[in-house]
Amino acid sequence: MEYLTPNFTKDMLKDYTVLVPNMCPIQFRLIKAALESEGYHRVELLGSGSSEVTQQGLKYVHNDTCYPALIVIGQFLEALNSGKYDLDHTALIISQSGGGCRASNYIKLLRKALVRSGYGNIPVASANANGLEPGSMMPMTKKLAMKLLAAVEYGDLIMALRNETHAYAVDPEEPERMTEKWIMTVDRWIREDRHYLIPSFGKHFQQICEDFATIALDRVPKVKVGVVGEIYVKFSPTGNNHLVEFLESQDCEVCLPGLMGYLEYCCANWAMDTEFYGISPKMGRYAAAGLKVLNSIGIQMSKALKEYGFYAPGSFYDLMEKPEGILSLGAKMGEGWLLTAEMVELIENGYVNIVCAQPFGCLPNHIAGKGVVNRIRQRYPEANITPVDYDPSATKVNQENRIKLMLAVARENLEKEGKTV
Repeated sequence: MEYLTPNFTKDMLKDYTVLVPNMCPIQFRLIKAALESEGYHRVELLGSGSSEVTQQGLKYVHNDTCYPALIVIGQFLEALNSGKYDLDHTALIISQSGGGCRASNYIKLLRKALVRSGYGNIPVASANANGLEPGSMMPMTKKLAMKLLAAVEYGDLIMALRNETHAYAVDPEEPERMTEKWIMTVDRWIREDRHYLIPSFGKHFQQICEDFATIALDRVPKVKVGVVGEIYVKFSPTGNNHLVEFLESQDCEVCLPGLMGYLEYCCANWAMDTEFYGISPKMGRYAAAGLKVLNSIGIQMSKALKEYGFYAPGSFYDLMEKPEGILSLGAKMGEGWLLTAEMVELIENGYVNIVCAQPFGCLPNHIAGKGVVNRIRQRYPEANITPVDYDPSATKVNQENRIKLMLAVARENLEKEGKTV
């Protein structure tokens, strides 16, 4: 049976409240600014992580379905049940990857849940770049696209700087104050139509790094932990039970590769589809050109980070070479080869302890994440990787205990190197 809800149309922008699941706490605050500055009446970020949210999702979504779908649909339903919103002027936005991942089908599951729970009048907009849901696609303009790009780029930089300075700050509150300062500053830039175009990025990357570099740091040796995984549970504190916060409570430095890496990965896959699968050469050329632009921005960001003494990842083209001999670049379901590539890059840059966060039953991530761990260890014997499953039936205690075992090994290795934790 096809469950249908109204299409989301451009006319709804002026007086509808749009609910958005908050996957990346920093980047999505800036995305909210971009949307509201370009005609969206009001955008609400949903970030509840209560057990009731998961139970709400389980009422309408089978527990064999991807864990992020359970959470996101549960968040939407909890918000609609809250009484906070005018249900005749409320809409939902959900992303679609457009690939072989189950994420492409979340919108169908959401519509089914809305109809069955009595909210069949709520429009659902699809955020995708693949031409899916043509009657209900999220309205997009070139200006909005540029602002969304700026939101992600600036957000990735602020997140990276916050995570690194948090580990070593003499005053532990200073990184949080600096982070909030720059979120509010970039929010204002976006709303005032300033500094969101590509030529201005480099200068302002430098400005942000320079300001974070004023934070007094005591760089004592610490366990360095990289976090990779399925895009939602990798970034969302709701999806990963506040993983970054937990690692920081264990006195670790946490490195979380940015959201832009996933967007570059999508561009790279579209470009390679021409070679691997014979898909539209024209699309391949556009995607290759887009990747070149995004990579040039990433190089500017890395240059600014390196100049002020922070960890700076390499270019995306270098990242694409990391899985060679471990996993083919043709493995592009879900996070595919990007998962493997990020693990290798982290290890080569000193983040040898890695948490691979994945929804239980996510086949692409179990293959490209857990499935390549032994091959990575053969190449990098120092690698200390622990895959952690996130699922409604998995307890936070068990997840944290698995991570604590990994950290115990990490601390032993650090001591063997003649360092103190």
